[in-house]
Amino acid sequence: MKYSNIPNTTIKVSKICLGTMTFGEQNSEQDGHQQLNYAVEQGINFIDTAEAYSVPGRKETQGSTERIIGTWLKNQQREKLVVATKIAGPHDYFNYIRENMEFKKSIILEAINNSLKRLQTDYVDIYQLHWPERNTNYFGKRNYKHHPNEAWEDNFKEVIETFDELIKEGKIRHYGVSNETSWGLMRQLTESTYNNLTRCKTIQNPYSLLNRLFEVNLAEVAMREKVGLLAYSPLAFGTLTGKYLNGQLPEKSRIKLFPQYSRYSNNQAQFLTQKYQDLANELNISLTQLSLAFVNQREFLTANIIGATTIEQLKENIGSIHVELSSEIIEKIDKIQDLQPNPAP
Repeated sequence: MKYSNIPNTTIKVSKICLGTMTFGEQNSEQDGHQQLNYAVEQGINFIDTAEAYSVPGRKETQGSTERIIGTWLKNQQREKLVVATKIAGPHDYFNYIRENMEFKKSIILEAINNSLKRLQTDYVDIYQLHWPERNTNYFGKRNYKHHPNEAWEDNFKEVIETFDELIKEGKIRHYGVSNETSWGLMRQLTESTYNNLTRCKTIQNPYSLLNRLFEVNLAEVAMREKVGLLAYSPLAFGTLTGKYLNGQLPEKSRIKLFPQYSRYSNNQAQFLTQKYQDLANELNISLTQLSLAFVNQREFLTANIIGATTIEQLKENIGSIHVELSSEIIEKIDKIQDLQPNPAP
């Protein structure tokens, strides 16, 4: 395994982070524990989850992923593991989590305490805002449209002050953001600087061969301000395994089970996926490992969040850490991207 430091901290994390959102839906508790055990055996020390998981979100399974991790975590050496979770933001679809989902102090305290209880731990290492409170682009949304009468009021300072208190109490070590824009990340950082508060350490955004929007301007912010990318969906909902090419729709695959996850299923994404499959064939490696190795080697990356529903998938995903792509291969990848630079936001 390879490791990196979460920027501006002493926390060393594996470059491969185990994503767990299938635990409680596609994976049972036994499956989840098996994945966790195998991942740790391979040198992974970083686990990512969220209060909204499992996925797809449902009232009946909300919090199930944290609970499955918790029944495993209570028997581990906690100090050797890095655990990240997230608080859900306002969204009509997730109103079953709690009546008020604004990022108010009382709500953040309620959410972290519930997560700690489910995880059976006294603290989390990284506590993340799962998505912004305000109207902006995330979850595949294109073309920001400003709403001048939006009800949201700028509350960055109050949110960071709450995180600052939680750090002093020992319930969280650091905080991060997710599905955030350059404007939102810079507002987080400037509020922290001006008010002498804890700084955002990580940003968990989509990043893959089919979604390189992070490079447009967030990469510069991340490098200059030392905020580490936790890349999610590096296989684009499984599209970058090649299993959906030529109209295939395997049984038990995510898109077969949950067709609403169509973010990476358009013709442009399929076109590029075939080009990357051709390159992987040329290199005599799997498309999965080409896709993950590309993400693993980004200079702004802190950790690549992989997920799997089978141990066989997990082995292949973790094994990508041993695949090295030369500068010549990266150049070929960039030329393929030029054919369709923004297929799936």
